[in-house]
Amino acid sequence: MTELLTIRDLRVSYGDTPTVHGADLTIAPGERVALVGASGSGKSTLAHAIIGLLPGAGRVTGGSILWRGEDIAQAAQPRLRELRGKEIGLVPQDPMSNLNPVSRVGRQVAETLVAHRLYARRAADQRAIELLGEAGLPDPARRARQYPHELSGGMRQRVLIAIGLSCRPGLLIADEPTSALDVTVQRQILDHLDKLTRELDTALLLVTHDLGLAAERADRVLVMSEGRIVESGPAREVLTNPQQDYTKRLVAAAPAFIAPRPADSGTPSAEDIVTGTTSPEHISSNGKSEIEVSEDQAAESGDEPLVLEVSHLSKQYRIRGGGGILQAVDDVSFTIARARTTAIVGESGSGKTTTARMVLGLVPATSGTVRLDGEEVVGLRGARLRAARSAMQPVFQDPYSSLDPMWTVRRLIAEPLRAFGTGDRRTRDARVSELLDQVGLPAALAHRYPNELSGGQRQRVAIARALAVNPRLVICDEAVSALDVLVQRQILALLSGLQNRLGVSYLFISHDLSVVRSLAHDVVVMRDGKVVEQGPTETVLTAPADPYTRRLLDSIPGATALVPA
Repeated sequence: MTELLTIRDLRVSYGDTPTVHGADLTIAPGERVALVGASGSGKSTLAHAIIGLLPGAGRVTGGSILWRGEDIAQAAQPRLRELRGKEIGLVPQDPMSNLNPVSRVGRQVAETLVAHRLYARRAADQRAIELLGEAGLPDPARRARQYPHELSGGMRQRVLIAIGLSCRPGLLIADEPTSALDVTVQRQILDHLDKLTRELDTALLLVTHDLGLAAERADRVLVMSEGRIVESGPAREVLTNPQQDYTKRLVAAAPAFIAPRPADSGTPSAEDIVTGTTSPEHISSNGKSEIEVSEDQAAESGDEPLVLEVSHLSKQYRIRGGGGILQAVDDVSFTIARARTTAIVGESGSGKTTTARMVLGLVPATSGTVRLDGEEVVGLRGARLRAARSAMQPVFQDPYSSLDPMWTVRRLIAEPLRAFGTGDRRTRDARVSELLDQVGLPAALAHRYPNELSGGQRQRVAIARALAVNPRLVICDEAVSALDVLVQRQILALLSGLQNRLGVSYLFISHDLSVVRSLAHDVVVMRDGKVVEQGPTETVLTAPADPYTRRLLDSIPGATALVPA
């Protein structure tokens, strides 16, 4: 079969720093190839080098990139602009930094069609609505008239997918295309990509940290580490019977849905997480830490104090242009006890993030109450509001937009310490160094800026910032969705260890049910703004009472794909 894309001995550097070292890759028409590896391994750099979109000082320093036999490694920008979108599509990782905030999303989809002279303006606008529908947006005609900030994170990602597929390219480079999507929409999008592969002979280069996704959806997989491809072959064979130690570590760290919530004795080091050698100290005979045993005893006796009480919370939005009322959140109630984790799961648009923002006071509630340690926080002002905010810290879904690009990592993490008047500069610097170590980042990164970090590194900076003032409640909105499996495992162990040591509670928003089961004590399932089911995580996720919960479970990608044959 004639190869569509052939990469030979590709070398990429940022300034004087080499980042990709002699990579080889081939993709045939209609073939699905997955590129997996830890954050910073060079996956996205390799993908972006193909179409000349390396940021900043990035440049190809050696090797060849043959597209249908033409070497485009050093092609001029006019030629690359002809290729981008029309012949090689791209679905970037971050929807907020890749969508124009002041342009309606339908117009942004249509722009690609007009730029490549495939449709006239009016026809392109109509085709854009059809593409948004194919990408899974409900009521695409109405969504096309909205702006990016009016859509959920998952909906924004689907807009990017519609743009990437708009010209029916021969190759689609998808850089974490479903990391912001819930499992049911993820399956819908991936089924659509599979359909295109079959019907249009469209090849797919899937850059992902989700090994289950790679095993289920790719024909071949390439594993990258420190800028090198260390293993490649048929996807299921590589991921169920890895030969390289690095690949074995990736597979071992992948969150398996069959794994129950772990009992952590403390905060393991980065090396402990990677090697799996966490200390058994303070673990009881039933596998739980001493703190967890005491927590369980307190829960059984009914004495466990409640950190958060959400009662009959609702949020309505008035739709512009006389469109009526949107009930985004409808009569939601749940509680979180001290040193416990409650997860909220559901599809994009189900009301998960809106609920979290109302708890934080970032969105005013239409009705209902939110109590933190027994005190009502809805409507607080002044010093009492500052005190509540220091006790509740967020980790947002999107590290690209939640980190000031003009601030160094040190200043970003120290920001809440300065804002709440904690310590002097010397003690704040020491605290920043401690937090960097806790989230597995080297101290040398303190002087870098967000654009110099990988997506996973940026999210770890956001988590470190949230932990800076030792809050009683941390609200994590898809806090690990952008992380590779090694770092994800590290962060989950970190969160669990901090909970054991400090008694911090978590409200954990996630679409990844495997992650939810590994971390959460209780789970709340939301659909269309309502709670359809809630209870202990093991009960809800192993014996769901509602058909919607079962549908979520059935949509988990690669649930059995990583089990050796």
